[in-house]
Amino acid sequence: MTRTARILVVDDETHLADGIRENLQAEGYDTAVAYDGAAGLDLIRAERFDLAILDVMMPEMDGLELCGSMRRDGIQTPVLFLTVKGGLEDRVRGFEAGGDDYLTKPFHLKELLLRVAAILRRGRWYEESQDTIEFGGNRIDFKTYQARAWDGTEHNLTHKEAMIVQALAERAAEIVTREEILDRVWGYEVFPSTRTIDNFIVRIRKRFERDPERPAHFHTVRGVGYRFTRDPEEYRDDA
Repeated sequence: MTRTARILVVDDETHLADGIRENLQAEGYDTAVAYDGAAGLDLIRAERFDLAILDVMMPEMDGLELCGSMRRDGIQTPVLFLTVKGGLEDRVRGFEAGGDDYLTKPFHLKELLLRVAAILRRGRWYEESQDTIEFGGNRIDFKTYQARAWDGTEHNLTHKEAMIVQALAERAAEIVTREEILDRVWGYEVFPSTRTIDNFIVRIRKRFERDPERPAHFHTVRGVGYRFTRDPEEYRDDA
């Protein structure tokens, strides 16, 4: 039996927050509301949620600060930002803070519901995937986001870093395009630049490759995407 998804809405516009809650509940989601960032942080620290919908512009603790506090606490609940600012720089700030999606106010209810469903669908894919992976002396736990590198260094991965490795590992030895990774991890229309993936891969290589300039596991397929392999001798990077 499928568990009912739990969603937290945090917005200081009470009428909007209550309206979102009513519509999400009508769709069958178990929904809670907080009207400021501090109260939202207390709730998400105390209870388990499958998604947090955060208003960016709130007094005292805004949505970006709230999301940053969640990530520092190790809370990897997916985040959908709501904001009146929809420029590229604003969206970049949201994703860098640890957000998963970005919706500009005013928005259509149908679009909100579609984005919520897409985020939850990606979350279910991740939860149903393998728990751990070992390669080249590295070990990653996809459930706790904790990793141990080949040199003994411990890392706490971000939700996005873990999902990218998972997306590559489940198709080991196959080419996975940047667009496929975007669609699986973000939702293709959320962030238009495929260069985003390249930046994440650079960070992943620095953590798990013995020589990041000559990667043995996370290979570039020039002009297409990436290929992951456990065997460092199987493929060479062609970047």
